[in-house]
Amino acid sequence: MSQGRRSLRRQAVFVLYRQDLLSLSVDEALARIEDDKVDPYIIEMVHGVAAKGTEIDQLLKEHISGWSVQRLGTLERAILRVAVFEMLWTQDVPTAVAIDEAVVLAKKYCSDEAGALVNGVLGSLAKDVSSD
Repeated sequence: MSQGRRSLRRQAVFVLYRQDLLSLSVDEALARIEDDKVDPYIIEMVHGVAAKGTEIDQLLKEHISGWSVQRLGTLERAILRVAVFEMLWTQDVPTAVAIDEAVVLAKKYCSDEAGALVNGVLGSLAKDVSSD
């Protein structure tokens, strides 16, 4: 059964959250999904974030005022990483959609303050990317 992209994005965030929190490999984290078949979009997101992780974290570091990437909450970090991957390396996700989806996830699973942080960081990154 096909799932909506919003649900798949949420699942990818939680796979990355588990991976970071439990120090799992990408494959170990994906294996913990309680589903017979993992959607290819989730696999693409998780492997993409892993492959571009250093670059993603460097971009986040440049746009987080007064914070380090490691100081962020684990879930906020996963949300930001997925959003940056979608903004920069996924052809069919508009930047505004990636930002909006990340803010929704942060507000739903973290806090309103996390939503504002995610919006600010990604908005700043989007400005830099569009001006290049």
